[in-house]
Amino acid sequence: MSDLVNLNGEVLPGDKPVITLNNRAYHFGDGLFESLRVVDGRACFVDAHWARLTTGAALLKIDLPKSLDRASFERYIDELVQRTGHVNARCRFTLFRDAGGFYRPAGNEGGFTFELVPLPDPTYTLNGHGLMVDIWPGMRKPVNDLSRHKTLNCQYYVMASLWAQQRGLDDCMLQNDRGNIIESSAGNLFIVSNGVLYTPSLTDGCVGGVMRAQVINLAIANGIKVYECSLNPQNLLAADELFFTNAVQGLQWAGTYRTKRYAHRLSGVITQLLVAATRTVPM
Repeated sequence: MSDLVNLNGEVLPGDKPVITLNNRAYHFGDGLFESLRVVDGRACFVDAHWARLTTGAALLKIDLPKSLDRASFERYIDELVQRTGHVNARCRFTLFRDAGGFYRPAGNEGGFTFELVPLPDPTYTLNGHGLMVDIWPGMRKPVNDLSRHKTLNCQYYVMASLWAQQRGLDDCMLQNDRGNIIESSAGNLFIVSNGVLYTPSLTDGCVGGVMRAQVINLAIANGIKVYECSLNPQNLLAADELFFTNAVQGLQWAGTYRTKRYAHRLSGVITQLLVAATRTVPM
């Protein structure tokens, strides 16, 4: 059966409701999530996802359920992969506060779900055509302790994506409340200038992306300089390359930003390094 989900450790049919209407994830967006890539039947970068999950849960004051630890986190994914047959997939993990109450919760015990969606490509693949992108002018993301975590409140990214869609763009970039460019609507952001990588600092309010960290580590290990710093629109115009990253898609390069055109040499090199890393390093 290919349509299955895991709710609190129990595998259930995914074509029927599995949570109730009064779930706090639905009522208040009270929780966080992780999106993982499954390649050849194995979840990638599990340690990094688990570390971000536990840090985010502590910030939100959600207690991890007793049935969920590092080992069971990976085991639940493996079980869904085996039972669904989705060996190349996107895995969505959601942690929610499993309690009643209104804004003030009646408890802090966590509940969780795992979902799998099959992907057509067997591994990370760089996009063939460069994305058309621009800067979303609608709202600016505040910089605070929640900024770097993947909470269930994704309204900024939804609104930014709608804006891009309405203008025939593939994606768009968000700014923080200081006017710095921090990320795209679906991932972290890197620019390349003279062979050097630059990416917004976490102190500027971007999500602490798992793939962002992998790209930084791969670049440094292969002699590519990386700087975490504040970026502005002028930096985009001076860059040779612009690409976005997330844990499911890997790297996606932008071809145009307004009148600016970009190449994708280094993004292609890093994608090759990423594919090699998923084959040779324990996930």
